[in-house]
Amino acid sequence: MHTPVVIAAFAVLLIVISLLQPLARRLDLAPSVLLAAVGALIGALAAYLLYTPRTDALNDLAQVFVDPPIDSETILYVFLPLLLFQTTLTLEIRRIFEDIGPILVLAVVAVLVATACIGLAIYPLSGVPLVACLLLGAIVATTDPVAVVSIFRDIGAPARLGRLVEGESLLNDAAAIVLFVILFGMLTGAQAPELSTAVMTFFRSFVGGLVFGLVIGRIAVAILPVMREHKLAQVTFSVALPYLVYVLSEQVVGVSAVVAVVSSGIMFNLYGPARVTPDAWSYLHDVWEQIAFWAASLIFVIASILIPEMLDGFRLLDALILVVLILAAFVGRAVVIFGLLPLLGVMRLGEGVSNKYKTVILWGGMRGAVTLTLALSVTEHRNIPDDIQHFIAVQATGFVLFTLLVYGTTLKPLIKVLKLNKLSPLDEALRNQFQALVLSDVRDGVDQMASAYAISPTVARKVSDGYAARSAAAAEANAFSEDIMDKERVQLGLIALADRERVLVLHHFRENTVSNRTISAHLAIVGAIADLARTKGRAGYNRAARRLVAFDVSFRAAQWVFRWLKTDAFLGRVVADRFERLLLTRIVLNELILFNVKRIRPMVGDRVSTILHEVLDSRKDDVLRALEALRLQYPDYADALELEFLRRTGERMEETAYAEAYAQRLIASELYNDLQRELAVQMGETRQRPHIDLGLKTRDLIASNPLFASLPDQQRETISRLLRPLFVLPGEHIIRKGQKGDAAFFISSGAAEVRTAFGVHRMGRGDVVGEMALLTGQPRSADVVALGYCTLLVLSAADFRNLIRTSPELKAHVEHLAQTRLGMNAAEAAALAEKAAQDVPDPASEHSAQA
Repeated sequence: MHTPVVIAAFAVLLIVISLLQPLARRLDLAPSVLLAAVGALIGALAAYLLYTPRTDALNDLAQVFVDPPIDSETILYVFLPLLLFQTTLTLEIRRIFEDIGPILVLAVVAVLVATACIGLAIYPLSGVPLVACLLLGAIVATTDPVAVVSIFRDIGAPARLGRLVEGESLLNDAAAIVLFVILFGMLTGAQAPELSTAVMTFFRSFVGGLVFGLVIGRIAVAILPVMREHKLAQVTFSVALPYLVYVLSEQVVGVSAVVAVVSSGIMFNLYGPARVTPDAWSYLHDVWEQIAFWAASLIFVIASILIPEMLDGFRLLDALILVVLILAAFVGRAVVIFGLLPLLGVMRLGEGVSNKYKTVILWGGMRGAVTLTLALSVTEHRNIPDDIQHFIAVQATGFVLFTLLVYGTTLKPLIKVLKLNKLSPLDEALRNQFQALVLSDVRDGVDQMASAYAISPTVARKVSDGYAARSAAAAEANAFSEDIMDKERVQLGLIALADRERVLVLHHFRENTVSNRTISAHLAIVGAIADLARTKGRAGYNRAARRLVAFDVSFRAAQWVFRWLKTDAFLGRVVADRFERLLLTRIVLNELILFNVKRIRPMVGDRVSTILHEVLDSRKDDVLRALEALRLQYPDYADALELEFLRRTGERMEETAYAEAYAQRLIASELYNDLQRELAVQMGETRQRPHIDLGLKTRDLIASNPLFASLPDQQRETISRLLRPLFVLPGEHIIRKGQKGDAAFFISSGAAEVRTAFGVHRMGRGDVVGEMALLTGQPRSADVVALGYCTLLVLSAADFRNLIRTSPELKAHVEHLAQTRLGMNAAEAAALAEKAAQDVPDPASEHSAQA
């Protein structure tokens, strides 16, 4: 084929794709449905032009579409890595993890069940081996989220529904293609036909791809800062990454290329924002959105052009098999969605999925370009018999057309019938009240503008009266009537506050006033606050908000790493992350309190606004307590972090002022560029987050502890080899009552509470806890709980006894502490006994009273 003709055909496809987008919206159709229809039409028209004897004028162009200069392998290598990687970039990965149970069931389990159901159902009618029927099942098990998600966005379906479908499709493709490769190898003789071998191959390929992708993705994220100031270089690097992962995993490592690309994209999405500027990350997203649009549209059109050829020789038996295939796929998917998903809720492995959601997910199982491309790869393989090629091509193509033409055209009406596109009464109330408030503000603004520009009051009144009328209509339609209780109004206010909180966090992200390290995790929690406020009201809002001050899994993992691997780098990072998250939350809560007064109060009234203020105040108190606990332990780092925040804020204000002056032509480009260069140098010096020193070096802790400060250097050096530092969190048990005494704990910093049967004692820096059980040989007689962040020095029982024996001063001090504590316990026990005796009535006096 001539290169100019191929380029012309490519240009024609791009023009068709660009014109179909507005046409699909005008016709109220999913773009994928229209792309498939037009692609098939192009294929049929090209075949007619090529083979008709009436004209030869367009033969060269028609030949490109009838026999494209691209095979299925090239289509997969060129387009699939881009589509998979871009999907991972658009997902809220941490929110996806919240629904990982349902998603894994929909993706992996549903693929296996659908493959088995389809294969076993059509095998008696097909006349081909069972492996070929199972291969067809794997091919049609891949769902296409593009059309479904676009429909969700058009009609305003719930966000969680979109996350479930996108998460399913992402892992669905991975599982289905791994299964396809195994069955394809069995059909061609490249794979052993034993079931056990196939199962082991599936898990090795899947898990191997997951691990390989995570490793490469982490390496890629570590390289990103090298290109921090170069957005174009970052985009280029990100485009190269999925291709490199795809080729290496398949050709070199021998694991699933699809799984590897997905896992590398997840790693890139999780940690990429922390390695580049907010503007650069937004730019990267925008470019990837355009790339994915081209890739998704082109792969769909190219695959659809081949539909007429793949349906060639369609018979009545093929129609019967297709009906069975459709029913088997529907039943298999329904069994998983309505049979297995509810079990996850029963076993508390994920939040329940409503029946309305399940119905939409079932009906939204459209198939697309990946299914057609996999089927095409079967028809191109020489070792597969013609009857099997025809069987798979016809059935896969027919199934894709059915899902697009039936599911694709009826999904939107189904969602409307289920009323998933409708605002709830609470949301409708919020909408109307907010609209009335905004229109009133706009009317006032129009009046002020007319006065400022000396516009005739008569003319201005025509515009402002229109806004006044609309504002009054919105107020009249407002659902804040007697049938909406204060509880529901509170829920509306919480929803508005949660949405505003997300906006504020994103604002600080874009303004670069906080470091990027913790922003994605913070946004995920804020997203959960919004979701639970909508579904669970005040209780859900508070439950999700507590996650911002709670100690998450990473904190526990960091403690474990420190205690067992003796390295505090990970622990220092998560402590710093917590410090910054609490600081950002405190700042955002202050802004939310003002937002509640200025914007929420006019919408929900004074009484409800007061309740919202109490909720925000309670959150703020929790954050301040957590922040104060950290500040007491690390005051210097708290000051450094706040100083860094103010510096970043000042730099951002300076940058904005220069940009506005240049935009208004107050300064020339030379001056603006010079100022920008100077500011870039300044920002480079303050961009890095301050380093936190946890102070966990054993020798320093021993030297600073009053118990050991007076000991000779040689003895302190001996002690340092015996002691090991321990970092504990507020509320964590250092000692539990009843345990065997196996160690003593010297408090180097922080405070702890000793809870005995006789009372509670507070211990601080320089005190020892746990020594009583070592001195007496008895089990622990009290619980010891950390009141804040504590740094302890731990000494085993044997080393404790040896140390006491060799150090008279330390022995005297420990015995003095023990005697003091025993005396306090005895005094409290006597006080309790005296109080109990006073509470027991005197029998003689009782008898006298009765007489």
